[in-house]
Amino acid sequence: MTAHDQMRAMLDQLMGTGRNGEVSNSIKFSDARVCKSFLVGCCPHDILATTRMDLGECLKVHDLALRADYEKAQLKKDYFYDVEAMEHLQAFIADCDRRTEAAKRRLAETQEELSAEVQTKANAVHELAEEIGKKLAKAEALGEAGQVEESMQLMGEIEELRAKKARAEHEYRSSIPASSYQQQKLRVCEVCSAYLGIHDNDVRLADHFGGKLHLGFLSIREKLVELEKTAAPRKKDIDRSRNRSSYESSSDRRRYVGARELDGRSRVHRSRSRERKYDSKRENNKSSSSRYDSRRNSRSPHNSARRSRSPRGHSSSYKRRDRSRERDRR
Repeated sequence: MTAHDQMRAMLDQLMGTGRNGEVSNSIKFSDARVCKSFLVGCCPHDILATTRMDLGECLKVHDLALRADYEKAQLKKDYFYDVEAMEHLQAFIADCDRRTEAAKRRLAETQEELSAEVQTKANAVHELAEEIGKKLAKAEALGEAGQVEESMQLMGEIEELRAKKARAEHEYRSSIPASSYQQQKLRVCEVCSAYLGIHDNDVRLADHFGGKLHLGFLSIREKLVELEKTAAPRKKDIDRSRNRSSYESSSDRRRYVGARELDGRSRVHRSRSRERKYDSKRENNKSSSSRYDSRRNSRSPHNSARRSRSPRGHSSSYKRRDRSRERDRR
């Protein structure tokens, strides 16, 4: 990254998307495509980048300007993004803990089983070595930061721990055969699930505990503990609001047609209107069927013959017969 890109990233982080006087409407921090864990500052993809457990690029958008917009908007309204980030970290740490337990089971299967007393002594050596590595990494960091006195004080504590570790190693060595002592006894780091050996020197342990992988997992776990204190109580409020909104939306679907609320009377009215429409439709069907039958009967030859012998034709024939009878009488 060039110096120009670094300055631009710093301005984005400080001033947000509107640092040039105009706001881009392409994407906002509330968009679903934006990583909410990144907005809170705890996305594992960024924290573990360029380490042995690099997760690759996050599938969601990471933008420092959007983080600045979120931090400003969060002062006015609670968006509950820390709750979403907490759930993300909980799933990630649970997966890491599963890998740690699997590594422990593999070690138990491959390494020869030790007695309870010998295992206790080996654990004591491991614990002292880990403490030395952590303090040595911290002393180096303090020395680089210019805090020489604090660094020298830690180096004095490290020397005391080294003496304790030497005594613990002597007790462990005397409790097992010499052939077994040459075998590397491994232990799984509880933070990052890496393997640590009982014969690792102080520099190797300092490199591990001061490395980016271990510190990254340590920061993720610390952030999760912090979020569980602040965001976990508010998660219940979110669950209640979600349940309430889902209930209201379902009741709206039952009680609303368009924008008009349907009370009991209107529902009865609608049912009656449906019945009236059905009755009128049935009467129309009956009338149309009767008209069709009348037209069909009128077109038949039998009906045409009957139509020729209408009552009007019969009356004229009767009149002619009466006239002929009167002439005969005369």
